[in-house]
Amino acid sequence: MPRFHYPQALHPGSLIELPDHIAHHLQVLRLAPGAQITLFNGEGGEATAVLTAIERRRASAEVKLFSPREAELPYALMLAQALPEGAKMDWIIEKATELGATAIQPLAAQRSVVRLSAERAEKKAAHWRGIIIAACEQCGRNRLPHLAEPAEFSAWIAQHDLHRRILLSPRATQSLSDWARHQPPQPVTLVIGPEGGFSDAEEAAAQKHGALPLSMGPRVLRTETAGLAALAALNAIWGAM
Repeated sequence: MPRFHYPQALHPGSLIELPDHIAHHLQVLRLAPGAQITLFNGEGGEATAVLTAIERRRASAEVKLFSPREAELPYALMLAQALPEGAKMDWIIEKATELGATAIQPLAAQRSVVRLSAERAEKKAAHWRGIIIAACEQCGRNRLPHLAEPAEFSAWIAQHDLHRRILLSPRATQSLSDWARHQPPQPVTLVIGPEGGFSDAEEAAAQKHGALPLSMGPRVLRTETAGLAALAALNAIWGAM
């Protein structure tokens, strides 16, 4: 059943007008009135709706049933990712959403190639939110991960965080998998450096503010691989459900 994000209330029995982009997608799928679709508003649960009309740029549906079904992890995983070059951040955000990340924090580190002005940051945020929505539609999540505003690493790391922060570093003496096997499932913030990694000063500042340095093993992973591998590892060790 096709799934779509509809950012408004979904009450059984209500007749709703679907946004233009959903109407277009329905036409591409060649659905007709009477077809069933799944809608979710990103705040939890999903609804089964039946199409009542579909035109070139307009579609409507009647909400039939609401289900509290969730596909979330039983522990919060936040990904704090230093901005990489090119379109790598798009890939990271998409896959992190599929792997269950509950929040994503873009960071500007000393060795980050990409620097976002206020205007570019706003445009990027809108683009990344679209990627998060599409990933949730595809993977079956009914809650949208929180996308935080880009922040300077030095200012962000100095802030208090209720989650345990794990700084992935090839210089760490203990691996993430070894640490996780001896820990109960818990909220974690995974901190990932850019191409070239965090500087010595940044790693020192992170540890000063309580971050735990851990490695991903004997191989050095690329910035677009490290965070996703860490998310997958915690899913496997702690259980995804």
